[in-house]
Amino acid sequence: MTPPPAVARSSEADRVRRGTAYGLLAYGIWGIFPIYFHALKPAGAWEILAHRIVWTMLLCLAILAVRRDWAWMRTVARSRRLSLGLIAAALVIAANWVIYVFAVLSGHTYEAALGYFLNPLVTVALGVVILGEGLRPLQWLAVAVGAIAGIYLALEGGHFPWIAISLALSFGTYGLLKKRLGVALDPWHSLFAETAVLTPVAALILILVAGAGDATYGASPGHTTLLTLAGIITAVPLLLFAAAAQRVPLVTIGLIQFMTPVMQLLVGVIVLHEHVSGRLWVGFGIVWIALLLLTIDSLQAARRARG
Repeated sequence: MTPPPAVARSSEADRVRRGTAYGLLAYGIWGIFPIYFHALKPAGAWEILAHRIVWTMLLCLAILAVRRDWAWMRTVARSRRLSLGLIAAALVIAANWVIYVFAVLSGHTYEAALGYFLNPLVTVALGVVILGEGLRPLQWLAVAVGAIAGIYLALEGGHFPWIAISLALSFGTYGLLKKRLGVALDPWHSLFAETAVLTPVAALILILVAGAGDATYGASPGHTTLLTLAGIITAVPLLLFAAAAQRVPLVTIGLIQFMTPVMQLLVGVIVLHEHVSGRLWVGFGIVWIALLLLTIDSLQAARRARG
């Protein structure tokens, strides 16, 4: 029996509310990542990356074992395109992770935040260059303003903002690769496949770090616990994001995503006491203008789609 319209509307509203809450939690956790990674000192970026990969892989393996969820692996194994795509995605996200951790540990959290402010603009640009997607006028304007911001920061910021550009490009490329796979994998499947691909590299990194006498795992109970929690801390926001994406419109996700770089910037300046020069604030301002244009365009497109 079909539920009354009022009940259906109430159910949908509840679904959207839960999805929004999941999204806020996911982006909120990502927003305070700098505090977690900063707490992992004196571990270096490569050691942290290796532990993040290994513990995330083991967590996913345990979940899949409990669920006896292995059938999807046949689909991956039979598809050369899918297998190569997951390997490429794994390499790109590993680069993103290590650059991000390096930024936090080296006192450049604000530049990591800039990278994630730039990410929506880079994603749009990649859609044009790689996928041949067309842009609406406001999207073109937003990308142009974003390019001006990048040029300004390179010329006036005192150095080329390689951390911000690298993070934006790597995360944008990761999203592009996942989109081109053409197969929607369960978040646990995707995360396990990518970290499993990277685990041999992570093991080699840990061996090299230990051989150089720089390993910090086991140095103290608190530090060891924090490193071991890397798997849970990586997986939880990804699962929350996946739950949100199933329940709320893409426009809502697009608006919520700005919460992460805002929080990262605030953490960098207020909690970690990083100095952001006046010229950098101007650069941030130009990027925010570009993002405002992109947001207005997204809202207009959503309104037109609703009729």
